Amino acid sequence: MWAVAVPILLFAFVEAAAQSALPPGFVYLRDVDPSIAQDMRYASADNFVGRPLPGYDAAECVLRRDAALALKQVQADLAPAGLALKVYDCYRPARAVQAMAQWASDGKDGGTTKRFFPKLQKNTLFALGYISSQSGHSMGTAIDLTLIEISAAPAAPFDRTTAYAPCTAPAAQRAPDNSLDMGTGYDCFDIMSHTASGGIGTEQRRRRAILVAAMSKRGFHNYHREWWHFSYGSPAPRYDVPIQPRP
Repeated sequence: MWAVAVPILLFAFVEAAAQSALPPGFVYLRDVDPSIAQDMRYASADNFVGRPLPGYDAAECVLRRDAALALKQVQADLAPAGLALKVYDCYRPARAVQAMAQWASDGKDGGTTKRFFPKLQKNTLFALGYISSQSGHSMGTAIDLTLIEISAAPAAPFDRTTAYAPCTAPAAQRAPDNSLDMGTGYDCFDIMSHTASGGIGTEQRRRRAILVAAMSKRGFHNYHREWWHFSYGSPAPRYDVPIQPRP
C-alpha cells in the first residue's frame, strides 16, 4: 500500500509546487514539448538591454497552456522537413516590460548593445513601436521564436566582451546563434526585420515564409514588424509573476 501511495503523493506535491510558481493556466514549455529548443535571451546578457531583466529568475519558457499545446503541434508539423523551433522569449513579467521602457528613456547611449539598433537612436525605439509600455508577452500568449535544423549543433557561447557585428550584418558576423539565417538577428530593431522586408535574400524570405505558414496553420499570428514575434488566442490578463526555476 505505502509503496504505491508515496510516489502518488510525491507526484501530486511536485505538480502542485509547479502550478503555484506560475500564473493560473500557465505551464513550462519543457513539460509540454521538451524537444523545442530554448535560448531565453532576457535571462542572459545577450539582449538589447545588455543584462538579465527583472523577473527572469530562470531561463525557462512559460506559456499559457493552450498556446504551448499549439506550439507543440507546430513542432510536429516541421519535423518531416528536418526543421524545429527555437524560442527566445515567451511569458514576460510586467516588471521586465517596465525595465525595457526605462532603459529606452534613460538618456544613455546604447553602448555595446547598439548592435541591436544600428541605424536608430535609442530614444526613438519607443515611438517607433519597437518597445512598448505593455506587452502581449505578459499574457503568456505571445512568443518570439525562429527555425533551426533538427540536427543543429549548439551555438558557441555568448561573450559579452566581444564586439559582435550589427544584427543586420551577415549571420557569421553576428552574435552566435545556431538558428537558420532569417536575414537579421533576433530583436533587430530595423526595417530589415519587418516580416515582408525586401531587403533580405531570397533564401531568408523563404525561411520566414515557412515559419509564418507553420505558425499560422496552428492559430498563431505574426507581428509584421518582427519576423520572430507571434501571438495566440484572444487578449487575456497580464501578469507580473516572476519566472521561477522549473521544479
